[in-house]
Amino acid sequence: MIRFALATVAVLTATAALAVPPLPPGTPAFASLKGDPVAGKTDFTVCKTCHSALAGQNRIGPSLHGVVGRKAGTIPGFTYSAANKNSGITWTEPVIYQYLISPQAYVPGTKMTYPGQKDAQKRANIIAYLKTNPTS
Repeated sequence: MIRFALATVAVLTATAALAVPPLPPGTPAFASLKGDPVAGKTDFTVCKTCHSALAGQNRIGPSLHGVVGRKAGTIPGFTYSAANKNSGITWTEPVIYQYLISPQAYVPGTKMTYPGQKDAQKRANIIAYLKTNPTS
């Protein structure tokens, strides 16, 4: 019984640490959009200042190659913020979609200073591009 109670406290603590902000009013749900990977390559240009889409190529931020489905804070050799590393996030498409609105609001304490991509279609396009595991 004590083990169950401790596990429950750990889950509640982890959940409380990452209170996911609601989508801004009028923001379409990710599922209602169809991302365009070709447009996403162009939309990803703003991300290239800090991130690469190439495997093993970290910059100021970690490589985003294979990010869809990956657990946060797990690229070997990259120094993540404690907030990101301990977030418990798995980078699913809907999570990335919402995270990109305002990274600091989604993961308080993240090192990512990007102010966010407010355009829902561009976020969907970037995700579609990242899903292609681009080579350039």
